[in-house]
Amino acid sequence: MSVPVKTESTVDGGFGRRTLGQRLVGANTFWIALVLVALIAVFTVLAPGTFATLFTLQTLLIETSVLLVLSVGMTFVIITAGIDLSVGSVLIFAGMMCGKTMEWLSGGDAGAAGWGVIAIGLAAAVVSGTIWGLINGFLIAVAKIPPLIVTLGTMGAALGAAYLLNGGSDVRSVPTALNKTLGYGTSFGGVPNLVIVAVVITLIGAWLLHTTRFGRYTYAVGSSAEAARRAGIGVTAHLLKVYLLTGFLAGIAGFMSLAYYASTTITAHTTDNLNAIAATVMGGTSLFGGIGTVLGTVIGVFIPAVLKKGFNIIQVPDFWQMIAVGAVLIAAVWFDQRRRRARNSR
Repeated sequence: MSVPVKTESTVDGGFGRRTLGQRLVGANTFWIALVLVALIAVFTVLAPGTFATLFTLQTLLIETSVLLVLSVGMTFVIITAGIDLSVGSVLIFAGMMCGKTMEWLSGGDAGAAGWGVIAIGLAAAVVSGTIWGLINGFLIAVAKIPPLIVTLGTMGAALGAAYLLNGGSDVRSVPTALNKTLGYGTSFGGVPNLVIVAVVITLIGAWLLHTTRFGRYTYAVGSSAEAARRAGIGVTAHLLKVYLLTGFLAGIAGFMSLAYYASTTITAHTTDNLNAIAATVMGGTSLFGGIGTVLGTVIGVFIPAVLKKGFNIIQVPDFWQMIAVGAVLIAAVWFDQRRRRARNSR
């Protein structure tokens, strides 16, 4: 027995009877991409020879890599009509576990550690992130506590645990090999390795969401959990897997951040959870569940990044960037609500 799923291809009323141009214009991702292109064009005109450069592109890609990995996991969560406020704190905790593990294996100073120690550190980051995902999933899916309350609690708990691991300070002893290879290394003629990792994870996330049973079940649960349950989908087990995936990706993001900054940089990630949610929603994923794409999330990640980079280049104060991102986010939610009301009135 199958359950109808509201995806980008069905929500606008049956693409099979529409031309390719109508499908393109009717797709939410198209309009989001148009906003991004417009922003790039504006800043290119305002800062000719400065904004549209290879260096700016490379730094923009590097700066969005960690957030992109977090946002891929957030896409799955929000499509199920859930939320995860803890991903930023889980990232910090995973990075702290990774750093402390490598320090312990290196006798207190991991600067000269080799790839064996780095591999164990990666495992520590991924496992610790996944454990927090398991905690979230169990409390949400099994204990039936609302996601907002659960992840608000684990957000504080994970951050507090991270502070306890190193007495409230950052871990600064990171293997030089990790920082030079993953943090600042390049491949394929200048593509940052950090970006390659983020792209691979994003492609896997897109494949998982859009072509597999796991993805179809994610849309089904978000469209109607009760309908999905009656269709034979194990909603409880699936929600548990979704939050496990989000924790797993937060663990990888923590490792990537540690490699790039050569420190756990706790204060730099305190708003990553909100940034990931904002990027996902700006990318067209509905807060009501059942609708969203990984491509839209990618675009949503770059909209605030381009705004910030462009404002910095043309020397506009940072608070204007905050206002602009807030306005775009509100507009995205307003558009989603209008689309939802229009669909329900048919």
